[in-house]
Amino acid sequence: MKINMSFKKIIGWFSFFTGIVIISFTLYQSFVIFTGQKEPPDVFKIEVEKTKTLPSKKKVPTSLEDLQNQLQEMMVEQMQNIIPKEAISKSLNLISFSILAGILIFGGSQISSLGIKLLKS
Repeated sequence: MKINMSFKKIIGWFSFFTGIVIISFTLYQSFVIFTGQKEPPDVFKIEVEKTKTLPSKKKVPTSLEDLQNQLQEMMVEQMQNIIPKEAISKSLNLISFSILAGILIFGGSQISSLGIKLLKS
């Protein structure tokens, strides 16, 4: 009977400290990433095309279709200047890391609470 109780206590303490270590490690990694000391893991990677655009001689559109194509090209160029692809990639990586950190913290708290329950019994 005493062996069973001491085994429960050992497992309880081990579970409690394992959960605390998981939570502490996750919080430390979150701190390091969100202070900019380290980049978040690359889950999403958007390839950025590095093309040199030479100043093109824009011709005067002669038809409605030419005008629409020229307008569409100008809109695409302006949208790329407003929201760079690197910003989208970084945002998605930070969001995915935040979700992973939340899952790890939740899991660590469940492991610790299991250890506390074993210690109480």
